Amino acid sequence: MKKVFLTLALIALLAITSCSGASPSKGEVLVYVVAPLSGWQANGGQTVLGGVRTMADQINRAGGLLGYKVTVNGLDDTADDDTAKSQAEEIASQIKQGKKVIGVIGHLNSGQTLAAMEIYKDLPLVVITPTASEVSLTKQGYRNFFRVNATDAAQGPALAKYIVEQMSGKRIAVVHADNEYGNGLRDQINNAFKSMNVTPVATVKIPEAQTTYAKFIPSIKDANPDVVFLAGYETEGMVLAPELRAAGMSAKFICSDGCFNSTYVDEAAPASEGTFVSAISPDPKIVGDKQWWSDYQKVESRNPDTYSVPGYAAMSVLSEGVKKANTFDVIKVGDAIRSLDITTLVGKVNYDTNGDLKDQRVYIFTVKDGGFVQVFPKP
Repeated sequence: MKKVFLTLALIALLAITSCSGASPSKGEVLVYVVAPLSGWQANGGQTVLGGVRTMADQINRAGGLLGYKVTVNGLDDTADDDTAKSQAEEIASQIKQGKKVIGVIGHLNSGQTLAAMEIYKDLPLVVITPTASEVSLTKQGYRNFFRVNATDAAQGPALAKYIVEQMSGKRIAVVHADNEYGNGLRDQINNAFKSMNVTPVATVKIPEAQTTYAKFIPSIKDANPDVVFLAGYETEGMVLAPELRAAGMSAKFICSDGCFNSTYVDEAAPASEGTFVSAISPDPKIVGDKQWWSDYQKVESRNPDTYSVPGYAAMSVLSEGVKKANTFDVIKVGDAIRSLDITTLVGKVNYDTNGDLKDQRVYIFTVKDGGFVQVFPKP
């Protein structure tokens, strides 16, 4: 995922230590969570951070990771490519100063992930994105990069199938943000439609993060769609959905996983009610066990939210890789992660040689009473 918008010029550094209960004795290892922690996407980044912190807290209470305390540091990439690269350089600086950094959980968006990997690829750490879905990320030859989420190559066909078979879409308009994420997902879903002998009645490119899309509404409305699909983020969805309704359109609206957050629901309300959103993780209320939920509440003083699940899962993968390798050596940990066969909150995790999940899952939610309700697969 990738998106650029006007944000604070100041880069926020959140240093957060997860430690309670049993005390690891060998020292400290660092894990950085790099994601938007301010601006429109702050809730997404903060819930990833919460998931990682909760897993780290559990590890520390059990004696640590190979006897070391896990300290989680949050860095704000402000959903901006240049800031993401600067934060990656800050992590590189920490390593040069002798800090024992073992991993990065991030970034939230594909564009920032790609920018930061220019730095990470040469560092002695493992990078696990909880959410970035652009297909090319795992085609770069990185040996230290993994995902715990489905790629757009899986999301596109899953969305196309759901739109045609479950939403009874016959006249489908594809709207996409003009960025890596939106353009890539547009190609994936249109290819999937083609394989189903379905031709969209319109494909409309829109600039990202605008305050109005009024001039694009006629192109969509004139095509007379019964379903409008948006490949974009909440900053597009929260504007487009109300404007489509204001234009008198009754077409069903479905957005990709970029809208899977409370900002979309709240800012687009009441137009968000009854719309559909894809996701790369299941409903946090129906995964794991009561212990996971209560532990999260203790660490974060709030309930798990949209991206708490993949954040927790990403930290689980890093931890299991280190334990299997029995070392923090990045090459050995990377090899160990590739050979993992474990079950996490996002489901079964085992990897292909590129760092993608062999079993990629896509979920569909609807907005009901101001919240997300999973409708596919049926919980």
